Amino acid sequence: MTESTDQQKKRALICGISGQDGAYLARFLLEKDYEVTGTSRDAQVAAFENLHRLGIRDQVQLESMAPHDFRSVLQVIKKTAPDEIYNLAGQSSVGLSFQQPVETLESISVGCLHLLEAIRFLDAPVRFYNAGSSECFGDTGGAPGCETTPFRPRSPYAVAKAAAFWEVANYREAYGLFACSGILFNHESPLRPERFVTRKIVSAACRIAAGSEEKLRLGNIDIKRDWGWAPEYVEAMWRILQHGEPDDFVIATGETNSLRSFVAAAFEQLGLSWEDHLESDPSLLRPTDLEVGLGDPSRAREELGWSARYRMKDVVRLMVEAEQQLMKEKGLRPAPAGT
Repeated sequence: MTESTDQQKKRALICGISGQDGAYLARFLLEKDYEVTGTSRDAQVAAFENLHRLGIRDQVQLESMAPHDFRSVLQVIKKTAPDEIYNLAGQSSVGLSFQQPVETLESISVGCLHLLEAIRFLDAPVRFYNAGSSECFGDTGGAPGCETTPFRPRSPYAVAKAAAFWEVANYREAYGLFACSGILFNHESPLRPERFVTRKIVSAACRIAAGSEEKLRLGNIDIKRDWGWAPEYVEAMWRILQHGEPDDFVIATGETNSLRSFVAAAFEQLGLSWEDHLESDPSLLRPTDLEVGLGDPSRAREELGWSARYRMKDVVRLMVEAEQQLMKEKGLRPAPAGT
């Protein structure tokens, strides 16, 4: 895949730049010499902690944009005139979507629709990326999800993501927009907030290794997921928009592991036995959940030249190392990894 030799910098607009993927994508695009603008509902008061952690806060422009407000979306796109738009905005937690189904549906599906309609209205030659989700597949009976696997969403979050996916497909077919969705399986990093189970596990394990007497409380640890490393997945987003034709791609490692294995790997990294520190909490069980998440990334490998280099144990190791460094910066005493 060749990069543009155009002397003028490409301009990218990242909707939802304050989240994990938005921050890593901003860093990636800056390294590609893009001009990067990011949006938040209120950019004047948002902390943008992830951008600060990556050391790029001063290298990006920031705009306030409310995805549910079409006029707001239209104004920002017209002002920034981007070559590429990455829609990563919206409520991002499956668990929280059961508590906030309306907010989840509106922030994901209505926000995506407004972006597509603004591009169509302005007749702008924009390449549009939408953050899809493997949650749309629902239970596949353990079979790997690919681009032709039917959607059977089992959470308000998955329903919203499925709606946005079909909005993208409709605008691509009806209006000829260069609009694509990346159907991403689970991808983690130290930038995840602690409401995400992977960061919750790693943070608790590191505190316990440092002397905390707390217990790690989890729901169903027998679920299986295809876990990858988030900084790699944002490269896949970019590659999707550099493809010759607009299309949708599954992005995954192609391997699945149980949550039990993730927990074991985190405690093992710290020289501890996970069984001594885990408590089952039925209140953390979801009304519906997926037993197995597994992706088939073969098309991305063949057509985009992208494949995941890191697997679950690599992700755990990198997250534990980052968590211990964060504890050190806060003046806490981390235990040496692997002791």
